[in-house]
Amino acid sequence: MKQITSIQNPFIKQLIQLQEKAKTRKKTGTFLIEGLREMEIAIKGGYELVTILFLPELINLETLQKTIENRAIDCIEISKEVYQKLAYRDTTEGILAVAKIKTHQLSDLQLSQNPLILVAEGIEKPGNLGAILRTADAANIDAVIIANPKSDLYNPNIVRSSVGCVFTRQIAVASSEEAIAFLQKRNIAIYCATLQDSTAYHTQDYQQPTALVVGTEATGITEIWRKNSKQNIIIPMKGVIDSMNVSVAAAILLFEAKRQRGF
Repeated sequence: MKQITSIQNPFIKQLIQLQEKAKTRKKTGTFLIEGLREMEIAIKGGYELVTILFLPELINLETLQKTIENRAIDCIEISKEVYQKLAYRDTTEGILAVAKIKTHQLSDLQLSQNPLILVAEGIEKPGNLGAILRTADAANIDAVIIANPKSDLYNPNIVRSSVGCVFTRQIAVASSEEAIAFLQKRNIAIYCATLQDSTAYHTQDYQQPTALVVGTEATGITEIWRKNSKQNIIIPMKGVIDSMNVSVAAAILLFEAKRQRGF
């Protein structure tokens, strides 16, 4: 089995670039997964693992072999120095993987007869987008559409903060114009969370094909969504501030829709 002990190794340098630069991820069509649980979820979600790097002091070969089963995946034993250079967390069982990126086209989405979709427009903070994906998984919705993305989906902070949920839901990445056209063609009603011309979110009926749209806390959603919304909705707030974290807002809206649908 191949071993790498130096952080100056060219392959390790490439992996560091993979972590740090979206350009490298796009060029190679790969990204890094950190942690055994995340790897297992990715495999279940149909992701192809190319290479596994492991620190033998933290993970044994039996666990490693059980994870990869009979898949043709290159396994490389790495030193503690290399592992600490690549890993963001100390609790990821001493294992990382290089995986192939998926396409995430709107045309790839396989929707149910009565879909529930979350649209996240222009979310800037990777941690917020990761939390949104966790919420989408918890609500078991059909799909998430990331409109006008500000960060690539495989940013390590998104992968990490989603706790593997980036691999569990159907995700499409598109412009707002493309997303709206996709939803309208399929007669999916659009409800936009915004302050302008809105009504309380819980007064609307989400039992039919529905897309709930959230945007950034600073600027909200763009005008094109408001113009194409069946109804703009708002979460009534009783405090001093007039906005909440976007992942919290998404959770409130999604679970109201799920409540109406009998979960």
